[in-house]
Amino acid sequence: MKNYINGLLLLFCFFVLISCASSRLMKDLDPESREFISKVRYIITKKERQVFLNLPKSERQAFIEEFWVSRDPDPDTEENEYKEEYFKRMEEANRLFSEGSPGWLQDRGRFYILLGPPWERYTYPRGKTFYGKPEEIWLYGWFVIRFVDHNWNGDYKFVADSTWQVSELNKAQMRMKPLGSDEHYPFEFEVNVKNLQEKGVSIHVKVPFRLIWFDDKNGQLQTTLALKLEIFDSYEEKVWDYQKEYPISLTEEELKEIIIKDYSINIEVKLPRGKYAYSVELKNLADNNRSFRKGNFKI
Repeated sequence: MKNYINGLLLLFCFFVLISCASSRLMKDLDPESREFISKVRYIITKKERQVFLNLPKSERQAFIEEFWVSRDPDPDTEENEYKEEYFKRMEEANRLFSEGSPGWLQDRGRFYILLGPPWERYTYPRGKTFYGKPEEIWLYGWFVIRFVDHNWNGDYKFVADSTWQVSELNKAQMRMKPLGSDEHYPFEFEVNVKNLQEKGVSIHVKVPFRLIWFDDKNGQLQTTLALKLEIFDSYEEKVWDYQKEYPISLTEEELKEIIIKDYSINIEVKLPRGKYAYSVELKNLADNNRSFRKGNFKI
């Protein structure tokens, strides 16, 4: 027990020293470097931050230039679209959320910078109910973010609805703008083939609900998955062709209940013994995003 307590004390002292060292390094920065590290707080990685703080002053400018170059989506052009968009959103956040601290430092400003302007924004300055607090609801497609002004002072705080939501937002911090752009979640799915007792196979297609993009129509989340399945024999001749559309309609609450589950499609195919190859195309008609899978199986 004594060794265990001593170990905890050493671990605690280690983190205190690391924290103190980081604070000391921040104080030693020149004004330009301190401004840089402050303004990129939402997108700089822990490793990058630590490297920058330990650099001599003569090398910091080169680091700053490389920091932005590494994020430039098109290095062949003079403009750095990522950098320009980042600072543009920062200015917009300061203009939109001007109460209290600078807008870009508030929770609403942070999400505005990382995700871009919400597709829809609902404000309730007197609360949603008689006893409610000022509240805002932002929508990025069906992705919902909620802020509440607990102290009635204009400082709206982010309220997490689930651990999954927090996880997705943390990912957005490094990508900047995935939820508010046309670059929706990667449309991935799995295909599993199982032999049946009778001649043939069962082809099982699974796509996670969290990767399906929905349209919001009168409070109902809707989309249609269009599936195309082709099967070829060992001579590469098509022996089976299947096409069908699968409509999906859910409420927001229903989606929250099943967000970690999969949407499943099961197709049984009667075939004689032999070797085969399959090709599956799955298209989401809500955003025209599509993916393909190919594989082989034997009966």
